[in-house]
Amino acid sequence: MGKLLIVGTVAFDAIETPFGKTDKILGGAATFIGLAASQFDIDMAIISIVGDDLPEEYLGILAAKNIDLSGIEVIKGGKTFFWSGKYYNDLNTRETLVTELNVLADFDPVVPKNYRDSDVVMLGNLHPSIQLSVISQMEKKPKLIVLDTMNYWMDNTLEELKEVIKKVDIITINDEEARQLTNEHSLVKAASIIQTMGPKFVVIKKGENGALLFHKDNIFFAPALPLKEVFDPTGAGDTFAGGFVGYLAESKNISFNNLKNAVIHGSNLASFSVEKFGTERMKDLEKSEVKSRLRQFKELTQFDIELQ
Repeated sequence: MGKLLIVGTVAFDAIETPFGKTDKILGGAATFIGLAASQFDIDMAIISIVGDDLPEEYLGILAAKNIDLSGIEVIKGGKTFFWSGKYYNDLNTRETLVTELNVLADFDPVVPKNYRDSDVVMLGNLHPSIQLSVISQMEKKPKLIVLDTMNYWMDNTLEELKEVIKKVDIITINDEEARQLTNEHSLVKAASIIQTMGPKFVVIKKGENGALLFHKDNIFFAPALPLKEVFDPTGAGDTFAGGFVGYLAESKNISFNNLKNAVIHGSNLASFSVEKFGTERMKDLEKSEVKSRLRQFKELTQFDIELQ
């Protein structure tokens, strides 16, 4: 069985979209990654930090998915990381209303001993120093280290971020971030530049416009599944990452052709995440639903064409 280690936030989110709003609900990058990856037959753990204000039932949602929580530190009297945001009518435009680091401000991750030999390490969106700490604690080189990051770290900790990028095999970022990181408008050129920085593979997420996978001169494009309703985009990128790494940890195949499959699995799971607020859709998602929608993806993207 493949072994996956996830580092990221387990957090409170408060979300407002044109379809409604929530009070504090379960969120965080590691939460979405873990719930998505739980669709695969793998052994996995989450490394994170929370306050004792996080309801036990929230951790219970993760434990029920057979996710090892021994790497989640609970700080007595501490407050859990909190993010609040508002989405506008197109659901692509988002305003951050509140960010409270709380216990995350002093997070010093400790990798559980029995996960220091993980096959795949997923570095969720966090301060680069935390990501570097996790890499340094691995007792053997993972088969695959995957990095997710964002423009905030490019703005504020660029040199540390570049140190992380040197050490990873795959980076997943969105199109705006790829352009910022490379000062290059063309995503093809941007991906080529990023590969010279360390990663063998580059995944550029384009939201409702799908995702691109780059390796050397090879390019693969996966569309996003057209949906009747998109309710809440929060966590869609992390859900994509969870499906992506979960599939790779299970299949133990990191060829370019198999990474294409991983992109489809990630896109497929992300299409569920946006259907309800927060983690509501992912925590009750059945494998039969996932398989059925994969068939839709296949029909959407497969065709016969006669070449002269």
